[in-house]
Amino acid sequence: MKDWFAGNVAARYDTSTAGLRVEPVVDFLEPLASGGALEFAIGTGRVAVPLADRGAHVAGIDFSADMVAQLLEKTETIPVAIGDMATTVVDGTFSLVYVVFNSINNVTTQDGQAATFANAAGHLVPGGCFVVEVGVPNTRPLDVFDLTDTHVGIDEYDADTQRLVSHHFSLVDGEWQRLSMPFRAVSPAELDLMARLAGLELRERWADWDRSPFTAESAKHVSVWEKPT
Repeated sequence: MKDWFAGNVAARYDTSTAGLRVEPVVDFLEPLASGGALEFAIGTGRVAVPLADRGAHVAGIDFSADMVAQLLEKTETIPVAIGDMATTVVDGTFSLVYVVFNSINNVTTQDGQAATFANAAGHLVPGGCFVVEVGVPNTRPLDVFDLTDTHVGIDEYDADTQRLVSHHFSLVDGEWQRLSMPFRAVSPAELDLMARLAGLELRERWADWDRSPFTAESAKHVSVWEKPT
């Protein structure tokens, strides 16, 4: 499996995501992390580091060694296993497992996404929660999701296969560079079924981290599935 976040992508990741607010994410996750938190696709620690700074015990799994290297430059107190979040197992159990910023879509098969839910459930204590932040698939074959002087983002979507490719055109050091990254788009209903197969129950679903109501117009959702006691 190709590491799409290697090299320059990892080196520029924190800069390219600097406009994304982390505090509301951490505010949401902190109360769920009293028994420890495991982040799937922990990356550079954009969320994990501030969550750990609030006193939570945080561990992580990530496929990209280059992304984790960026995290290790910030702290060495967060243990991270290099591997696929669908199958990689770490020691211990947690009251919270979470995957944010559409990273569940980096798993590009239905079997893999279902296995990710099963892996999350296996790491949870009874009463623990699996939290996912992900966009709601749109029905347009092409969608311009970002258009600035330094970045153009275009999503290409095939409804038949649920294949989504995000094309990023970025101006770096005076030159335009292209990165086309494959994903698998997945609906809230399909995620709910994956959760049920993993023995998890939907507890709540919101349109954003501020707990605004999720509606038919929502572009993304923050969903919380609970492991029964």
